[in-house]
Amino acid sequence: MTANKIGIAVIGTGFGQKVHIPAFKEHPRTEIIAVYHRDIDKAKAIASEHNIPHASDQVSQMVTIPEVGAVTIATPPFLHFEMAKEVLHAGKHLLLEKPTTLNVEEAKYLYQLAKDKNCVTTMDFEFRFVPQWLQLEKLLRQGYVGQPRLVKIDWLVSSRADASRAWNWYAQKQKGGGALGAIGSHSFDYIHWLFGPISRLCGQLSTTIAQRPEPAEGGKLKAVDADDTCNLILELADGTPCQVCLSSCTFWGRGHWVEVYGSDGTLILGSDNQKDYIHGFKLWGSKAGEDLAEIAIPDNLQFPKTHDDGRICAFLRVVDRWMEAISRHESLVPSLREGVYSQLLMDLTHESNVTGTWVDVPDLNNFL
Repeated sequence: MTANKIGIAVIGTGFGQKVHIPAFKEHPRTEIIAVYHRDIDKAKAIASEHNIPHASDQVSQMVTIPEVGAVTIATPPFLHFEMAKEVLHAGKHLLLEKPTTLNVEEAKYLYQLAKDKNCVTTMDFEFRFVPQWLQLEKLLRQGYVGQPRLVKIDWLVSSRADASRAWNWYAQKQKGGGALGAIGSHSFDYIHWLFGPISRLCGQLSTTIAQRPEPAEGGKLKAVDADDTCNLILELADGTPCQVCLSSCTFWGRGHWVEVYGSDGTLILGSDNQKDYIHGFKLWGSKAGEDLAEIAIPDNLQFPKTHDDGRICAFLRVVDRWMEAISRHESLVPSLREGVYSQLLMDLTHESNVTGTWVDVPDLNNFL
């Protein structure tokens, strides 16, 4: 770290190369010091391409570099726990992609370790930083809909609708694959942010594409046991019912929509953009008895700069909040605490799916 910039190590070069590296190169408070790839030759090639001083295939080596003050992890979820543990044990601040870990006990361990090591952590829950979502949150706080009567969420995309898409970690439950981890983790976080805690849930997970070809084995079909569709009924702490339908295998699915129906009106947020899950949102509202109309988003909530890839726009705001918290050495939201809550709800969804019953959600403070 320097007086003006914080040195960053980037672990994960899929999403990391598409979103994390461009954002950290652009942010005025960050400087990328090192990049990780399990193949050292690929790590060196990426470092050379982006003018990054250090390349490594060992997390333990990266965290000993004096200039590295913070680390971002954008690997598949089955790698999160061990990598994050090394980062936190080294006393480095942490940005972690979702889903947090493979289970809530791992997430809870990381949360406690970060507290013990005084590390500032954040989760990449991007929807908290998208202009239309920020305006929705503002209007809900102002009581636009009155007392909510129903929250309905649809997130229906075609990212894995093609059955010929290759078998990989995403197809494997034990490696954290599936729609619940990929997008349900986001939904659980923003439900808590917008509407408060959940008191109980009932979930059904489905694997509608049961086999996919494995390229390494000549296209041999291998079994898929990770979910690609999830249906949830939630009861919020204030009694409001919430319906959630998630799927990654819906050709021409309607996209991502959040509908809030209340005693005084309605708010509907949605995007049918299948290629960019950040750009494309619009917000509509209606007071009771009035026509639904689009709501303008104030300039102060808009992204200061637009990128072709909307994920960079939102991620830059995540980084900005993280940098500010590190400078002040104070906790922020969302942190690993919110990551624990999202992971807890995912675990309970799996439990409900197996038992076929409603499952009570414990209070987060008591759980921690």
